[in-house]
Amino acid sequence: MTVWETSSVARVVPPARPRKLAKVPFVELADGRLQGVVSSGSDIGRVYVSSIATGTYAFACSTNNNRPCGGARGTFCNHIRTLVAEAVLQYGAERVARYLKAETPGQEPDASALVSVMTATRPDQGDTSAAAPVFSRFLRHLAYLEREPVTTPLPEMQWFPPTRAVA
Repeated sequence: MTVWETSSVARVVPPARPRKLAKVPFVELADGRLQGVVSSGSDIGRVYVSSIATGTYAFACSTNNNRPCGGARGTFCNHIRTLVAEAVLQYGAERVARYLKAETPGQEPDASALVSVMTATRPDQGDTSAAAPVFSRFLRHLAYLEREPVTTPLPEMQWFPPTRAVA
């Protein structure tokens, strides 16, 4: 077996470019969506959970306690635009475009080009049912930041057995 198969350490892909975490502390390409947590521009104690579905670009934006975003009325709000920009910094424009299935013909993809391509399709406003699991994952990631750095394995991070044998 290779070291990778016997290790409990996951490979981490470095960000395409460094980004500041104050505005968008959590962004991920998961569950068929670009989704994440975006800080409110007006209230330091409020965050929004925003998402864009792959292929259809159906979007959703609401507070962490399911209050709707006032800016997402028929089109992408500023939270979603900021989420796309931070996803491009985190994963690179090509990867985000490929994941969302957003082609930018004749131009190199960047955040504004991706937003333009997606808004041109006049996407529907999606449901906010994904907000709770996304916010929960964000809180779980925050909990790891409060831990002391250790070199020993964390039991809750041991998803797979170290061998191919099934327990």
